[in-house]
Amino acid sequence: MAKIRLKHVNKFKNKNRTDKRERYYFRVRGQKAIPLPGKPGSDEFMTAYGLALSALEKARQGETAIAVSAAKLGKPGTIAALVPSYYRSAEWLNLASDTKEARERILKRFVHGDAKKGLRGYGNFPVAMFTEQNLIDIRDKIASLSARRSWLKAIKHLLEHAVPSLIAKNPAGKIDQVRLPKTKGHWTWTNDQIATYRQHWKLGTKQRLVFEFALETVSRRGEVVRFGPQHCYISEEGERRIRIERTHGSEDVDIPMSDALAAAIEAMPIPTAINGVVPLTYLHTERGKMRSKKALGNDFAHWVRATGLPDKCRMHGLKKGGMRQGAEAGLTTRELMGRSGHKSYAEVQRYTDAADQKKLADAGAEKLKAAAARGPKLITKRATT
Repeated sequence: MAKIRLKHVNKFKNKNRTDKRERYYFRVRGQKAIPLPGKPGSDEFMTAYGLALSALEKARQGETAIAVSAAKLGKPGTIAALVPSYYRSAEWLNLASDTKEARERILKRFVHGDAKKGLRGYGNFPVAMFTEQNLIDIRDKIASLSARRSWLKAIKHLLEHAVPSLIAKNPAGKIDQVRLPKTKGHWTWTNDQIATYRQHWKLGTKQRLVFEFALETVSRRGEVVRFGPQHCYISEEGERRIRIERTHGSEDVDIPMSDALAAAIEAMPIPTAINGVVPLTYLHTERGKMRSKKALGNDFAHWVRATGLPDKCRMHGLKKGGMRQGAEAGLTTRELMGRSGHKSYAEVQRYTDAADQKKLADAGAEKLKAAAARGPKLITKRATT
C-alpha cells in the first residue's frame, strides 16, 4: 500500500530510552517544533496537523506563529473551504431541493461537528489528508445505518468535487455503500383502510383532499404541498386533467382527473385573499404560505389516528396503495410509469408483480375448483386380442 508523506512532519524515536514509542513533530526551519499527538491518520493527529498548517500560513503572512482557533474555518485546501465551493458547482445547483436540504445538514455537521450526537467537526482538516480508512472510521461512529448511508453518499460527492484540483482521486470512491436490512418498506394501504378513511373524513375537508390527491396521483408529500388550482385544467376535448411536478428525479406527469378527486377539489371552500394575496396552494399556513412537507407528514399521522386506523398507515403508503390499485386494475408497467413518473422499471415492477401474483393465484384457484367439479378422469385399459 502506498505511503502518504505529510509535509513538515518528522518522526522521532529515542532508542536509548525505555519508552521507545514514536513521536511526531511539525517542524519548520526558524519555528519552534509543534508536537503532534497520536499517530498519522488518527483524528487527534490530523486535527493538530491542520492547525499547525494554518499557523504556518499565518506566520508566512507576517503574523505570529500561534495555534489557530478551530472556530476559524475556511483555510484554502481544507474541508471548510471545499464545502462553499461545492455549493457553487453545477452538480449542486442541479440537485433537487429536498436533496440539497438533506446533504446540507450532513455537510454542516461534517465541518462544525455535532456535540449532541458526539460527532466532531473536520473543517480544519486538509482535504488531501483524508484516506479511505479515515472516512470509514468517521462513518462507523454514526449510530444509524440509514444515517451512515446518507453521510457516505454526501461525502463522496463532496470529495469528488475536489478532484483533480486538490486531490488526484476520491478517497471515498471505493468505499462500499452501507447495506440496509431488507424490509417491505411503508405499509401499502388496503381497500378496507381506504374506505375507512373516506368514511371518517368527508368531502370539503383538507384531510379528504390530501388523501384523494395522494392516492390517485401516487404523489409524495413534497408534491402534495405544492398542489394548487394552477395545476388543474380542462383539455380541448373537455377532459379534466392535472399536471404534477414530480420530485426526487421522477418525470413530471399530465394525467386525467377522476371523479373522486374532482369532487374533493370542488367541495373545498373558495380560497380567499390573505394579506391581499390569494394562496396558490390548497394547503397553506394561516399567513398563506405553502406548508412544509414535514408538517404535512405529522398532520397526516394525526388525521389517520383520528379514524382509528393503525399508525402504519402513512402518506407514502397511499402512494403504494394507488400503485397497487392501478396494477390490480390491469395497468401495464409502462402505464403505471406514465402516472407515477418513475424512470426505472424496477421500482414499478414490484407493484405489478404483486398484483399479477394475486391474479394468478386467484385464476389457479378457479381452475382447481373447476377440475374438482368435473371429478377424476377414469383410466381404462385397452382390450388385448
